[in-house]
Amino acid sequence: MSLLQVQNLVVEFPGRRGTLRALDDVSFDIAPGEILGVVGESGAGKSLTGASIIGLLEPPGRVASGQILLEGQRIDNLSHEQMRHIRGRQIGAIFQDPLTSLNPLYSVGRQLVETIQAHLPVSAAEARQRAIDLLKDTGIPAAEQRIDHYPHQFSGGMRQRVVIALALAAEPKLIVADEPTTALDVSIQAQIIGLLKRVCRERGAAVMLITHDMGVIAETCDRVAVMYAGRVAEIGPVHEVINHPAHPYTVGLMASIPDMEEDRETLNQIDGAMPRLNAIPRGCAFNPRCPRVFERCRVDRPDLLPAGATQAACWLHARQEVTA
Repeated sequence: MSLLQVQNLVVEFPGRRGTLRALDDVSFDIAPGEILGVVGESGAGKSLTGASIIGLLEPPGRVASGQILLEGQRIDNLSHEQMRHIRGRQIGAIFQDPLTSLNPLYSVGRQLVETIQAHLPVSAAEARQRAIDLLKDTGIPAAEQRIDHYPHQFSGGMRQRVVIALALAAEPKLIVADEPTTALDVSIQAQIIGLLKRVCRERGAAVMLITHDMGVIAETCDRVAVMYAGRVAEIGPVHEVINHPAHPYTVGLMASIPDMEEDRETLNQIDGAMPRLNAIPRGCAFNPRCPRVFERCRVDRPDLLPAGATQAACWLHARQEVTA
């Protein structure tokens, strides 16, 4: 049974010059205890998908159609107040910059205790003990003393651990982590990734990990969804997508990762750029940049098709079905 189901999600931004479609028919699910990576270039729609799930779409953005289900219950049509109760209690959020998630005027302990008491029926003393335990769990040394410190007294990596502790405070079933390691150096990144994996394993939480770093995806995730121009281009088990990519865009992404064993002067790159929302081409959005484009790609937009062990939104796989 899937914990989270995103079905045919469409997100639009109405404007004076017409409506821009930022997410176009996005579907995926995440099981309890599973980490799904969502990867793609800037502007692919990764963060927008996460914001839609946690109910933090910036106006005038809105869910135009499709639905988001958490444990079988729709959450995309809830009021702001109803969603506020779900956010924190059932869905935890970890953002890229911990400074935007923490109030600089309150000690981290006060912020943790308030979050715990807002969602769980515990006394102030129980909440404080729970906060200390969370700080210990997330690897903050001397948690009993550090709980009364303020955000500016922590390093970037330690602040991100506090944010993770906040996200876990009410034992949510789903964690949406948007670029949680981008602002951190590599050694701290590895610790944060290890922490997310442990949380997932021990608590049975589902994690949606949004990043543009394929190294983080390879190290952390069970499955990966590759996004391009507001759609899922490919989705499947992480080792299959990395080692046997089925969509030409995924092939290009993988080829652009430096290989330690190869001696190359230059990195491969995908020519061109992600199209703007008001200029998405007809047919497959990737067709102007695709090295394997043919006529149908310029006319019809493909849905996800079976492509070996993964699914890819690419007409190359429809041709294989026809000839089979």
